[in-house]
Amino acid sequence: MPRSRSTPSRPRGDQLDAGPRAAVLGWLDSRVNYERQTPVGPGGDGSFGLARMRRLLALIGNPHDAFPVVHVAGTKGKGSTVAMIAAILGEAGLRVGRYLSPHVHRLEERIAVDGRPIPEADLLRSFATVVPAVEQLDASAVRRGTRVPTWFEVVTAVAFDHFARAKVDIAVLETGLGGRLDATNVSRPVVSVITSISLDHMAILGPTVRHIATEKAGIIKRGCPVVCGARDLSARKVIVATARKRRAPLRLIDRDFAISHAPAKAATSLAGGMLLLRAAGEGGQELTYPLSMAGRHQADNAGLAVITIGELRRRGFPIPETAVRAGLASVHLPSRIERISDRPLVILDAAHNVASMESLVETLEAPLAATTARGAPRVLLFAASADKQIEEMLACCRGRFDRVVVTRYLTNPRAATTERLVAACAAAGLPVPTTAQSPAEALKAARKLAGARGLVCIAGSFFLATEIGAG
Repeated sequence: MPRSRSTPSRPRGDQLDAGPRAAVLGWLDSRVNYERQTPVGPGGDGSFGLARMRRLLALIGNPHDAFPVVHVAGTKGKGSTVAMIAAILGEAGLRVGRYLSPHVHRLEERIAVDGRPIPEADLLRSFATVVPAVEQLDASAVRRGTRVPTWFEVVTAVAFDHFARAKVDIAVLETGLGGRLDATNVSRPVVSVITSISLDHMAILGPTVRHIATEKAGIIKRGCPVVCGARDLSARKVIVATARKRRAPLRLIDRDFAISHAPAKAATSLAGGMLLLRAAGEGGQELTYPLSMAGRHQADNAGLAVITIGELRRRGFPIPETAVRAGLASVHLPSRIERISDRPLVILDAAHNVASMESLVETLEAPLAATTARGAPRVLLFAASADKQIEEMLACCRGRFDRVVVTRYLTNPRAATTERLVAACAAAGLPVPTTAQSPAEALKAARKLAGARGLVCIAGSFFLATEIGAG
């Protein structure tokens, strides 16, 4: 991977002290970024590892040691789970840091305190602290022929610095990729959370669910309680064995607690519905919570959040039940079954693997049926990264859409070509798609195909969601 062993050539730290946001992001974008390029294997070539991150944090005073952490990993649902936990803690009156990845619209979305993205002045201040330390490591890496800090490691260090400066009471962190070797895994959590586990990023994390679960289980710390929402049997075996080995108390879905979802009465409105939760220790009582986010999968995420809150209560965090209800009823994230237009109805979702596509089409079942009933077209707008299970993702949509538009997002070289997507549509049994040269052109074409009374579903990638939102 060229550039991974060399010092970036963009502006130095002393050029950023009072520099604008664009200069900061220009320097950052000169780093190796595994959201834009895919390494081979789970870190055996030095692409990933915690030693480099620990050295970087030591140079800036180890800000990650200044606050307790809830650490969340998983294949899907981890961003929503982080947002739900953070919203509940905020409703409880705590000062909460929230770290998400990837972002949809702006980098600042990743780093938030009390639900507010990091202000530009604070972003620049934290970069001014982190950049000189990165440059010191860059110089050392060049001398030794080792790898320099990555884009994600730098952003994670900036987040930790901001949270420490803001004096947060607690931070809720989403892993970027995997868990065991993820930059966030230097944290010392009071609770670890592992959401559902399925196939994704196989070139990095391994070819089977068992391999992927092993990487996710890497966030489990000795003696630290774990809440897990994995239902896949092989993943559960890995999580149970790892928790036992590390003497970490484990709360496991469908064993220690049960979750179900009651859809909203007006299902076509894409309202959140209700979480129904039955947990050991509650006397067998079923608890109900209103949800702002739509879909049965969001009930699973909300259930994990509620169980996590229970673990935090046991560790002395004062979180009233009213905060749980208020947090789940108000939380929102962009590009999670987000309604961005009414005529036609346009739904934007960042589904980017098979499991998330399955959840998406299940959630859209009622609106799709209503669209069919009024004789209006159902249109899928799709783009994806080339390393994804594209044919399998599209197969989830078979029989649900009358027309398909495929495109290639422009800001990430991992995007699959439209030729690949056309072939994948054929393999998946979907209609022959219309092709568009950009997401903006694709959205225009999809709207025209749907007409005022139709439905457009946009899915396949966070990067597609980003470019649609910017268009």
